[in-house]
Amino acid sequence: VTCYNYNSNMLILKPLFCVLVALLCFSNLNVSRAEPIIASAGDVKLQNLNGDIQLDGECAADIKSFCDSLQPGEGRIVQCLSKRMEDLDKGNEVGKEVSKACVQSLVLFKRERSRNINYDVPLARACKSDVEKHCAKVSDSEAPGVVLCLRSVKTKLEDKCKAEIFRTQREILLDFRSDFAIYDACKDDSTKVCASSQSDDGEFFCLQDNRQTVSDACHDQLVRFSRDSGDDIRLNPRLHDKCDSAVNTFCKNVAPGDYRVLTCLEENLDRQDFPTPCKVALDDLLSQRVSNFMLNVPLREACAQELLDTCGVSIEDMGSFEELRRSGIDCLQEYRDELRDAKCKAEVHKQMTRSARDFRFDEVLADSCREDRNRYCESVQAGSARVIRCLEDNRADLQSSCAAALFDHEVRMAEDIDFNYPMKKACAFEIGSLCKNVQQGHAKVIHCLETFLNDPEMSRECHDEVVRNQIQMAQDYRLNFRLKHACSADVDILCPNKCSEQPGVICGGLVLQCLQQNQANISKESCKEEVLYYQLMEVSDFRNDVILAEACRNDVDQYCYDVTPGEGRVHTCLRFYKDKISDECRDEEMKLMELEYNDIRLRPKLNKLCSEERSIYCKGVKPGNARVVKCLVDNMAKPNFGEDCRGELKKREEAVKNDYRLDLGVASKCAADVEDKCKAAKAKLRGTAAVLKCLVESFNELKEDCQTEISRAVRMALWNYSPAAPLTAICDADVESFCPGQGGVGVGGEKEGVEGDGSDSGSGSGSGSLSSSSSSTPSSASARQNNNGLFTIGAIGFCLSKALVESKTLHGGCRHLILTAAPKDARTMYQSSDPINALYQKVVELQKAAGLEDSTLVNLKAYARGENAITLTGWFALVCVLSLMAVVIGGGWVVFKRMTRPPAEARTEVHVKMGDL
Repeated sequence: VTCYNYNSNMLILKPLFCVLVALLCFSNLNVSRAEPIIASAGDVKLQNLNGDIQLDGECAADIKSFCDSLQPGEGRIVQCLSKRMEDLDKGNEVGKEVSKACVQSLVLFKRERSRNINYDVPLARACKSDVEKHCAKVSDSEAPGVVLCLRSVKTKLEDKCKAEIFRTQREILLDFRSDFAIYDACKDDSTKVCASSQSDDGEFFCLQDNRQTVSDACHDQLVRFSRDSGDDIRLNPRLHDKCDSAVNTFCKNVAPGDYRVLTCLEENLDRQDFPTPCKVALDDLLSQRVSNFMLNVPLREACAQELLDTCGVSIEDMGSFEELRRSGIDCLQEYRDELRDAKCKAEVHKQMTRSARDFRFDEVLADSCREDRNRYCESVQAGSARVIRCLEDNRADLQSSCAAALFDHEVRMAEDIDFNYPMKKACAFEIGSLCKNVQQGHAKVIHCLETFLNDPEMSRECHDEVVRNQIQMAQDYRLNFRLKHACSADVDILCPNKCSEQPGVICGGLVLQCLQQNQANISKESCKEEVLYYQLMEVSDFRNDVILAEACRNDVDQYCYDVTPGEGRVHTCLRFYKDKISDECRDEEMKLMELEYNDIRLRPKLNKLCSEERSIYCKGVKPGNARVVKCLVDNMAKPNFGEDCRGELKKREEAVKNDYRLDLGVASKCAADVEDKCKAAKAKLRGTAAVLKCLVESFNELKEDCQTEISRAVRMALWNYSPAAPLTAICDADVESFCPGQGGVGVGGEKEGVEGDGSDSGSGSGSGSLSSSSSSTPSSASARQNNNGLFTIGAIGFCLSKALVESKTLHGGCRHLILTAAPKDARTMYQSSDPINALYQKVVELQKAAGLEDSTLVNLKAYARGENAITLTGWFALVCVLSLMAVVIGGGWVVFKRMTRPPAEARTEVHVKMGDL
């Protein structure tokens, strides 16, 4: 060509010049056959001897118009013409277009060049070292392979090689015919599928859109390209065009490639100003990754080794077999805490976060619920967990396969706030302010939000989402991540077969109820703590007790329809209407009350009012089994015991003495006797102490441990006496006769009935009792008796006991009640027809047990002679005399101090109240 175009006035010079050109061409031919740049790819002869398009061919005019100043070789002319075409297509240039004939020549040149990397000199030079590192065993001798290999490891390449690989991928997007492998596999499909296509995006995108209908060979090539180009938004023109504004707004300084821009867009997806077209396009791209594991390059690359080590499946097998792919993904999600590779763990976490936001990203859920989605949620737009919420709302009507997939999805999503998209979105501010220092995972952030449920800083949107999540957790213990993991072993032992083995069937609170009933037998402390936390949720909101909520549904609608759930308000309402609600609802409320009365922590008001007293008198007492309450009751007669705490304890004791189920000791130790002797009374439970009165009547026939508990319960009822109380009403007449001026004196000398029937949750008031309150009106004798600081606590019980000792005539039932309350030894004496003889027999037993001789403690011979008395003898008599003298002297000192005490107005008492526990 150079020889032909040479012009000279000297004719002899043209032949000489042509000879010289020929020699140069021969020299270039030898160079073209020199050692290839990448030896492993195979030996090649450069196109047109210089690796560029033919200068005098179809593109000659175009070369002269657009690339005349460039030196031909190494693809420079091809690159110049390609850029002209692309700029014209984008509108960046105006004027003459590249001729169609030249375009065809460019396509043919590029297709031939793609056969071997050594044809593409700039690419071969830029990627030589990367080929040696990553693709040394790959050759282009039989089919293109080296470039495909480089594309598959693009994230690991050096920048100069990465840029050249990007160029080759861009060329395919502009015209797929320029790539030998894709054209060879898809040329027939293009003619068949895309001949009549009206798409403005070109044949390649037509093929991508119809990927499911093309031949297998073409499908594989299209998937390979999507996989290898998925890291760079510039190689997805559709996504790039729709997300251009979003990239400029949110990811302006993010370098393209390596999934950086895509990750940035996904992180900002929930921003209010994020453009909807970009959001839709990005979600479509992510859904394609889920449906085709080959396209999920980040997960494939990060988890290849973990899949082998942890799940026993290879990447290759997952790409070939559908079941293995799903089982591999499920394995990674189930055992993500055990994964050693941090990148793999992060990718799995990211995948699960996507699944929580859009049901399409959970392939099993999407496939299993396709029909139900179309039936119940057809008008619901995908994204923002809207379809998942819709399916949950229609759970009862879902097909079994969909219900099972939905439940499995919910169980997996219960672990992390990132997997609870609605809550994370609604509580974004609260997470950043109230829980900013809480580590994610294991439901820790969710738990933190629950602790701030009633905090004034929590928005209504966040509050409602947290409450909704609590109600959902109450449906099945497996949806409560913390409780599920803490109690798994105890559930297997204590509550086997409580849940249906049928997939997707929710337990409905049966396991949670079982754990509460077997709380004393739970082995792990962490499980006990989680069960207590669940109980606090029940006390606060009736909806968190699934069984109670179902039993009381109609009662709530009828009597408490205007009560806002939370802080125990609905429980308060139901207990107020205790005589009107259904038996089923009343029974469930009573079960909850039994739990409340056995643990002070489940009665927030009592716990708060008695916080200081608890820290002073019961510091080392472990909560549970009513231990703390018993300790407080034992100490509440002390002068500095708080009035608020004493009053709240009095309300509790009023309820306990009217219903045996609220007394843990009686309920547990007397269960068999109740079933045996008081079954009829048990059916009449309405806060009338029917079972307690029955047990008192049958006292002598009860088992010993039940007798002990009944004696204690009656003793407490007499000690905490109030007129007309069901259990002690039989003694009302005797109180009026023998205890004038003391009737109704209870705790602190006050006469208090049962005030209200509310739950003791939060700030709500009331006793939380289902028992009937006293109808008597307090008289002047009911007023507090506080004589010189000495409270008359237990005055009635003491008075009645004194009347019994003094052999005063008591009502038969009252006398039996007092004897029931008496300690065992005292009861034996008073039940005997000859009390002195009973005492005599007891002393004899004591002397024998101590190994003492007769008459060592008392003169037994005198009693044996018939004297109606027992005389103290020896040193024992001396000790008794000295003790009596000490009592007399002590009493005289007290009287002296009272006589000399300054007037009340001169005295000052200081009481220091500390903060709550």
